[in-house]
Amino acid sequence: MKLPSPSFTLPATALLCAVFAVAAIAQEPTAGQPPAGNPPAHHHHDEPAPTNLKVLPKTMTGEQVHELMHKWEAELGAECSTCHAADPKNVGPNGRARLNFTDDSKPEKNTARLMQKMVEDINKNYVSMVENSGVEVTCGTCHRGHLDPPIFSPLKEDHEHDHGDHDHAAPPPAR
Repeated sequence: MKLPSPSFTLPATALLCAVFAVAAIAQEPTAGQPPAGNPPAHHHHDEPAPTNLKVLPKTMTGEQVHELMHKWEAELGAECSTCHAADPKNVGPNGRARLNFTDDSKPEKNTARLMQKMVEDINKNYVSMVENSGVEVTCGTCHRGHLDPPIFSPLKEDHEHDHGDHDHAAPPPAR
C-alpha cells in the first residue's frame, strides 16, 4: 500500500482541522441560548401553589408539580390537555381556552392518579424488597413514551431453542 505524499497530507490535514474548527464554532451556544443538542428548557415562571392534590404530597410546590407533570408527559407521550380540561371561561391571549388544572372532570386525570398509586405501591412493597434492585418503576417503565403501553411480544427467536440438556438455573443473557 502506498502512503500519500507529505505534500498532499499536510494540506488535507489543515483543511480537515479548519472544517472541524468552523463546525465547532458554529455549534457553540450564543449567550442566553441553551447549548445545541440539549432540549430547550420549558418556559418557567412562578407556578402557583397546587390546590387539588389528592395523590401527590400536599407539600409539593407548584414548580415541583410542574416539573413532575412534564416528566409524565414525556414518559406517556401525552400533553397537558390529556388529563386537564380546558376552561372556556378563561381564554388566553392566543384565543384558546386555558387549562383548568383543578378540574377533575376528565377520566384520564383519575386514571393518572390511580396509576401513580400503583407505581408507589410497586416501588414500596415490591421493588424495595428486591435486594440490590436500586431501580424504581416509573410511568415510562411500561408506557415507554406511549399513552397506551405497547403490548410486549417476545421475539420469536427467544423461544426457538432446542429443549435438550440446559442449565435452567441461569437466566438467558440480557439483550
